[in-house]
Amino acid sequence: MSGASVVEFLFIVLVPLVVVAGALVSLFAVGALFDLLDHPGEARGRIEGAFKRPPAAPRATAKDHFYQAHWTR
Repeated sequence: MSGASVVEFLFIVLVPLVVVAGALVSLFAVGALFDLLDHPGEARGRIEGAFKRPPAAPRATAKDHFYQAHWTR
């Protein structure tokens, strides 16, 4: 195989793959845009939720805490 035939083969294979991938990405982007337009409050919540800190880890109770006997049973 010569260099030109390899380039032609890659061009024939890659161009349709790039076109199909671009169409799929565009389709998902349009779907996300319509979802954003239909539910703007949910989108704001998703964006804010991405930057929220996780809740703090629970603390252990002291030895003399009144619930301690309940949890150790």
